[in-house]
Amino acid sequence: MEALYPLIATVVAYLIGSLSFAVVVSRAMGLSDPRTYGSKNPGATNVLRSGSKKAAILTLLLDALKGWLPVFLVKGWGEAFGLGDGTVALVGLAAFLGHLWPVFFHFVGGKGVATAAGVIVGFEPWLGLAALATWVIVAYAFRYSSLASIVTAVFAPAFYLFGHHVAWNAPNTMILSLAVMGLLLVWRHAENINRLIAGKESKLGAKKS
Repeated sequence: MEALYPLIATVVAYLIGSLSFAVVVSRAMGLSDPRTYGSKNPGATNVLRSGSKKAAILTLLLDALKGWLPVFLVKGWGEAFGLGDGTVALVGLAAFLGHLWPVFFHFVGGKGVATAAGVIVGFEPWLGLAALATWVIVAYAFRYSSLASIVTAVFAPAFYLFGHHVAWNAPNTMILSLAVMGLLLVWRHAENINRLIAGKESKLGAKKS
């Protein structure tokens, strides 16, 4: 049975990640489905285009929470069940994948920025602060949420390595998890990258069309 604990933890993390709070919050607050306007991405930035800052903030916090919670639980109580760094990395990645491909929403999910942020904070709080600072600086300077997310995704694994003295005492599983999340984040922003190059990307605070 003990050998199944990592698998059980990973599956539970994926199911938690599959809760699309952009859709849930919008329905609860009587707003349009975020998959029907703007970028059609079920995430906090697109919910903001509905005009409801409250809904956007709530979506952001809940999407981040679902990434952080599985990591926090395994780090805090997993050792008693034989769960180490490998499982911590797996549950973080599983929660992120759940957001991208949610089983409860026909496997059509968001880009995973807030959920990835929650996972990163769960891995290392200081890493979360570094990632947040990077996002805020880029977003403030250029007013593009997508650009800020892409830059942060690329830099997060590097921050982790730097924080662990250039790799030799950094858990390889954590590095791999961060790298996979970073690559998937960039991939999920492919359309945004094309719009950025064409000068057609929507800026932060833009209303829905």
